[in-house]
Amino acid sequence: MEERRILLVGVDPELKGALGEALRNEELRLTTVPDGDAAEEEIYHRDFQVIVQNLTQPRADSPALLSNQRKDGQKLPVIAISDSPDSNLAIEVVKAGAFDFLSTPIHPSELAKVVSEALACSRNSNETVEIDPRDEWTESPEALVGNSRAMVDVYKALGRLSPTPVTVLIRGETGTGKELVARALYQHGHRAHRELITINCAAIPESLLESELFGHEKGAFTGAVSTRVGKFEQANGATLFLDEIGDLDLSLQAKLLRVLQEKRFQRVGGNKEISVDVRIIAATHRSLERMISDGSFREDLFYRLNVATIKLPPLRDRTGDIRLLSRFFLKRFGEEMGGTPVSMTREAISRLESAHLPGNVRQLQNMIRKALLRSRGYAIDGAMIEELLVETEPPEKGAVTTESIDGFCRELVSAAATGALENIHQRATEQMEAALIRIALDQSDGNISQTAKWLGLSRLTIREKAKKYRIPR
Repeated sequence: MEERRILLVGVDPELKGALGEALRNEELRLTTVPDGDAAEEEIYHRDFQVIVQNLTQPRADSPALLSNQRKDGQKLPVIAISDSPDSNLAIEVVKAGAFDFLSTPIHPSELAKVVSEALACSRNSNETVEIDPRDEWTESPEALVGNSRAMVDVYKALGRLSPTPVTVLIRGETGTGKELVARALYQHGHRAHRELITINCAAIPESLLESELFGHEKGAFTGAVSTRVGKFEQANGATLFLDEIGDLDLSLQAKLLRVLQEKRFQRVGGNKEISVDVRIIAATHRSLERMISDGSFREDLFYRLNVATIKLPPLRDRTGDIRLLSRFFLKRFGEEMGGTPVSMTREAISRLESAHLPGNVRQLQNMIRKALLRSRGYAIDGAMIEELLVETEPPEKGAVTTESIDGFCRELVSAAATGALENIHQRATEQMEAALIRIALDQSDGNISQTAKWLGLSRLTIREKAKKYRIPR
């Protein structure tokens, strides 16, 4: 793992030691300098990923100093700390370009959390996403790969929407690459000179998400030992990516709607209105229309988010892209593992192209990585791919019994618990639906009208689902 550097400006030895202990599992090097002049000298000679600056004596030129600490256009997150609990200082410092603001006393775990977020932000802001790299020797580890008609439509949408300030909603199944598209929108946009702030709405407990989004004042609740700015303040003048927006609680949906409409909000425990100018990119794998129908998502928020939409196609609709993606992942993971280049036989590619991959590009990526580990330098053949498909995709059961359904579900839950699979509800639903339609068509000798009558579906639906699940007629 590449070593990352953090520059500490005016930070006392006690806090430095506590930060080092809290981040001991990270590959980090902490460099300490006494003041801003020394910081500029260090930045000139060395590459840093994050700056932590102590504003010991807040003064008018402190925010300006923060905004000037950039190197060759690199977006360098600056975390400001101060012994002043003044809310106005927090606002001014963040407006000047700081990534975050913390007032003392600071718990080391809180500072470590913010530093980790800043490191992720630094990576997202500065690691370029290649769009359909035709040069297979491209050095970028992140890329949107594919030349199918469906992906060309995505590239066109990126070209149209990147330069504009409009809110963009990215939709697509799990594993289709929504985060990559969000980063590409940001990197080709008019605010690429500022950070990309990311928050996963599904990964943070509901009780903490409001504070993460909008920040809190010191003493707002138990454990709020210092003032904390939220993601919206961090993204003022920049871009905020709200991943898995469909998992947002209804009460927070109302507060998000207010920010989108009025461009201002209050921190938790605060009464001061804070104005922000944020470019919003949101993403979800959920059917928001269905959620609106069952009352779990606000219709007015949907229309605010759905100003412009990019729909990412599932892998099954990207004819021909599996070959390109497989070559890309073979090269990428081969270089990471430091082994000799490994090829893939035609039979292996053909089996991948005919496989049902509900995990989409992420599932294909994981399969290529596993295949490389097992290949021991030899070509990856169809038998190995078949073996991996059995492991990652439980075979359909011909006879549907209570025992077989329980076993099927246990396999899925076990795979999810180990991190091998995600979104297993959708996977289980699709597997059972595919098996039901296949068995019904088999028993009706392919009679679509009879199958539709048995299942209570229209003939058009049967045809579409048979095509989706690649059920032979």
